[in-house]
Amino acid sequence: MDEHLYTIRMKSVQRTIEQLRKNNMQAHFIPTIAQVKTEVKARLSKGATVAVGGSVSLAEAGILELLRSGDYAFLDRYAPNLTGEDIRQIYTASFAADVYLSSVNAITEHGELYCVDGTGNRVAALLYGPKEVIIVASWDKIVPDLAQAVLRVKHIAAPANATRLKKNTYCTEQGHCISAKLDSENLMALRAGQCPETICASYVVLSNQRIKDRITVLIVGESLGY
Repeated sequence: MDEHLYTIRMKSVQRTIEQLRKNNMQAHFIPTIAQVKTEVKARLSKGATVAVGGSVSLAEAGILELLRSGDYAFLDRYAPNLTGEDIRQIYTASFAADVYLSSVNAITEHGELYCVDGTGNRVAALLYGPKEVIIVASWDKIVPDLAQAVLRVKHIAAPANATRLKKNTYCTEQGHCISAKLDSENLMALRAGQCPETICASYVVLSNQRIKDRITVLIVGESLGY
């Protein structure tokens, strides 16, 4: 990246980190994807019970490989041959995990984490349950405010994820949400019946945290996930 563009990008990162810390979250900048695994490993104790939310970012950063090393009690939602009931039990057990790893759909410069879920297990665990939460997110996910966070999901994160999951949705066909605008009628959720296979069902904003430093946000200085 051009050094001048990098300087401008880092100003946004620094503003975001400052506000996340004011919102009682730990926040750190990790320059490269190659460093993410080491940074996460340093925050995990051997034998810890660890769970994850659905995340392309974690997979691309090698975190799933780390968790399968045998050093942790990994509640692996991606293990082969799991039944629907097996997955439900993993989701439920995740609430008692020592550490929950995930990404988010957007981070605002006001220090807010914006998440949109289909099943809701990820946002539920981010809100309460696991003793610690570690968020791994690319600096591409930083936006000025919640309005831009909503639009980022409508135009980038949701279409990409729905395509990955092979969902029959408007956004997989057109590349953006059926309610692509942001106004009083199309703030976050879809109108009833508008998109039967939507992966956008639960909308959560995490701001000032009551439990200080429970959430750690690792902002990565490269493109990662959606």
